[in-house]
Amino acid sequence: MAPDASDALAARQKVQLFLNAARTGSIDLLKKLALQLDEGKDLAKSVEAIKDANKRGALHFAAREGQTAVCDYLLTDLKLSVDSQDDDGETALIHATRQGHTATAKYLIDHGADPTVASNLGATVLHHSAGIGDTELLKYLLSRGVNPDLESDSGTPLVWAAGHAQPASVSVLLEHGANPNAETDDGITPLLSAVAASSLACLELLIQAGAKVNISAGGATPLHIAADNGSLELLNCLLKAGADPNVSDEDGVKPIQVGAARGYLKAVEILFPLTSKVDTIPTWTVDGILEYMQSETRKQLGNMQDESINDKETNQPKEADFPKQNVPEVAPEAKKRAAESKSRGDEAFKRNDYHMAIDSYTQAIDLNPTDATLLSNRSLCWIKLGQAEHALADAKACRALRPDWPKACYREGAALRLLQKFDEAANAFYEGVKLDPENKELVNAFREAVEAGRKFHGTTENKS
Repeated sequence: MAPDASDALAARQKVQLFLNAARTGSIDLLKKLALQLDEGKDLAKSVEAIKDANKRGALHFAAREGQTAVCDYLLTDLKLSVDSQDDDGETALIHATRQGHTATAKYLIDHGADPTVASNLGATVLHHSAGIGDTELLKYLLSRGVNPDLESDSGTPLVWAAGHAQPASVSVLLEHGANPNAETDDGITPLLSAVAASSLACLELLIQAGAKVNISAGGATPLHIAADNGSLELLNCLLKAGADPNVSDEDGVKPIQVGAARGYLKAVEILFPLTSKVDTIPTWTVDGILEYMQSETRKQLGNMQDESINDKETNQPKEADFPKQNVPEVAPEAKKRAAESKSRGDEAFKRNDYHMAIDSYTQAIDLNPTDATLLSNRSLCWIKLGQAEHALADAKACRALRPDWPKACYREGAALRLLQKFDEAANAFYEGVKLDPENKELVNAFREAVEAGRKFHGTTENKS
């Protein structure tokens, strides 16, 4: 290895050791490495400049692992900026909050961190504390005058709390004046989020607080969503609160038809006495509705498959798009280290720490670029973070390595769906269905992508 390359590798390894010391709380090692990296210049500026590929510094890593003592050294001794943001616009406070490190989050707030700073997705610490059910921090933030209705691209903190099935958070926010009928740009309210999350406890709290039950987003009412989930408790709760079972969605379908299409007998039995007859259904009985709707669903799926087959010459990815790569040989030692990195990534994913998981999977991919599973896992992490372009790049690379793997098709479809490229998503999902016709997840994803594409094109045509 050339001297310059060797020096660069040594410096990179030292940076990784430094950030890892912040993560693990090894203050003595952190200080020692900081001095080595500084080389007698300006210690505070040198430490502030040490970042990973996502522009996260020592303070981000320490906060994310709840290493309050390291945060104290960085803020008190070195006077680092407490609100510095990484590539995702996230501060150390957001990292600490999302991981449930309440004491560290409070420390950061007490040392000047701004709780209203939002990430690139518009989410603040109030959203994250509500979403994970950290009511201690939630109350602390609200007691300091933080607005309970702070907006984000995904709605207010109350939408987050309900959507994550956190009744304790919902209760705290409502007590502090959060609006139970606040809507996102797409018309999603806390009540719709609660129903989508199948949270009866959140639903009851919101109804008690005056949340409207006869609302719709994308044409679907809370009753439509509950019927689609087959949740009898949610259906009964909504009906008791005055939800109208005779409201149709954008396709002219009532909640009873949604439940019947899914084959939910009990849901249909609950809705049947309250629903006016639908003329297109020949036999207006519980069994007649179930039989008709499931027959229609089978026909629709068959038509969708036919359409996809007819369109494949123009839209379907060609095999040439996914050539089998010339796979390099990977040494056993590299495979072993890659497996260790993958294991760290899997653990981080279980903790919902998708940034850390991406770091670990990236290290594993660098060591073993032949393992398609690593690309699949990292693609899923990008999806979780809403980074669709990154997710698509990994999914395509995954398919190039394993063209006959149904999961690779699913990953690509999911990324395209997030990008609202519904036709391309349907094609990717259909490729997976052809490889694994019994895979219900792929079949449902294909059907939903085609339906979403039709609605999307209809909406854009209406706007033009």
